[in-house]
Amino acid sequence: MKTWKVDDVMTEAVLSVEADDSYRDVVDLLIENRLSAVPVIDAFRHVVGVVSEADLLRKIEFAGEEEPRMFDGRRRRGERRKAKASTVADLMSAPAVVALSGTPIASAARLMDQEKVKRLPVIDDLGRLIGIVSRADLLKAHLRPDGDILADVESGVLQPYVDDEGTTVTAAVVDGVVTLSGRVQRYTSAEIAERLVRQVAGVVEVRSSLEHDYDDRQFLDVRKGTVAG
Repeated sequence: MKTWKVDDVMTEAVLSVEADDSYRDVVDLLIENRLSAVPVIDAFRHVVGVVSEADLLRKIEFAGEEEPRMFDGRRRRGERRKAKASTVADLMSAPAVVALSGTPIASAARLMDQEKVKRLPVIDDLGRLIGIVSRADLLKAHLRPDGDILADVESGVLQPYVDDEGTTVTAAVVDGVVTLSGRVQRYTSAEIAERLVRQVAGVVEVRSSLEHDYDDRQFLDVRKGTVAG
């Protein structure tokens, strides 16, 4: 079963800046291209940081304010320093939160949520920038045609994991919602089929009416040292 990765949805033509670029250079780049952030790279295209609108806005936020106050926290002092920055090196947030090529889109989504970022530079094994993926890019999986989703369900789940039992399971897809019907030998086979179908790119929901010949969960409990019931 194909697992969609950041490489399948990322933008490869990535705009970037370098550490010695000026504050004005970054402002012009973001406004002209309607971006909210860009990766910062070195001479070998290694990602060394990210500079965002939030970093640039410190000049406006702290314009005309006094010098750092005694009780300012570490974060606040850092924001004040950015307000005085004139180059990307002093503006950027580092180290950058990045995704390695081959990262599943589900993992990328979790990383974005954990780090509270809207996009991830994508790097190769040598740390070089090869693309960028945004939250909107990750949602592209849900734009897949129902026919493509059905083909993946049948070839990636039903044929290798269910059909070998000599049972008949059919699937239908409407607007990303997969409906499974038929009969399998074991309860766990139905459970596994449903779980794997949920992992197919573009699947919004799984509705299953699969029946089973016997409930094999009791045998799993015995192997774990417990007896069901």
